[in-house]
Amino acid sequence: MSTERMDMPPRREGLDYLTEGGIETEIMYRWGYDLPHFAMFPLLEKADARATIRGMYRRWLDVAARRGMGALIGGFDYRASPDWGARLGYSPAGLAEANLGAIDFLAALRREYDGQIAEAKLVGYVGPRGDAYRLNGEMSVEAAEDYHAVQLETLRRSSADLAWAVTFNDPVEAVGVVRAAKRVGMPLAMSFSLGSDSRLASGLTLAEAVTRVDAETGGYVSFFALNCSHPQEFAPALTPGAWSQRLRCIRPNAAKMDKIALCKLGRLEEGDPDELGRLMGEVARRYPQMDVWGGCCGTSHVHLDRIAAALAEVRATRVPA
Repeated sequence: MSTERMDMPPRREGLDYLTEGGIETEIMYRWGYDLPHFAMFPLLEKADARATIRGMYRRWLDVAARRGMGALIGGFDYRASPDWGARLGYSPAGLAEANLGAIDFLAALRREYDGQIAEAKLVGYVGPRGDAYRLNGEMSVEAAEDYHAVQLETLRRSSADLAWAVTFNDPVEAVGVVRAAKRVGMPLAMSFSLGSDSRLASGLTLAEAVTRVDAETGGYVSFFALNCSHPQEFAPALTPGAWSQRLRCIRPNAAKMDKIALCKLGRLEEGDPDELGRLMGEVARRYPQMDVWGGCCGTSHVHLDRIAAALAEVRATRVPA
């Protein structure tokens, strides 16, 4: 097991990667499924839900194939950690089995696109132990490491190529999950989420959070990312500095709304896909090192296609180094 940072997904000249969009908001508000505790993986136990999800994924994978992009295929195990699994009624063994089944479902989708997508990697998602949008109670690095190691051990046994810690806001918990990944030898990406003040809930700037996690984990993180923030929310956080070279991905929300207000709407808010595509194209122009793209709340294959189109325009006008 490697304790060194892995370049995952591998960087390839001229290749950008596409992730799924906001699958939770789409499955709830477009297709009418309930998500207790915001958990997707239990739906895979229902044949009708599996068919709906398969259709959602095929639509965005078709975008990746048509646009000549690679793909990072993940999305179901955000809540597949011990505390959330217990709330959902899963035993430890049942939770591990469900997590492995979720990765198997993704592997079957990847096989459908053999020969159509240049590089496709499977991703297991790791969510925070508590609320993604508030700073949770006291948790030591050691406690966070032990907690998240449970799910990461399961992912290490699966065919997942990468674990991705998503919507983290506490640098202590972030350091713990990275150390857990390092301990089990699983490549890990780290995605932070920002509030309306363009900072983490812990009060840190994005630059401070990236720098701190790298310093306390020996730079093990494969790449850093942002998710669940609209461009108007995250733009002020993209400050100059060496830290920004570690930022490889942004997955924006569709709407220009505070995320807490967005969560309380009770309906799908898709914003303006064309505008979102243009704004993300500008991000690509400013930060040429970014090569992983996708969406979060309110986004679907429509938004991903607009982002991919804007990205293609940027890449076509780039002057070779």
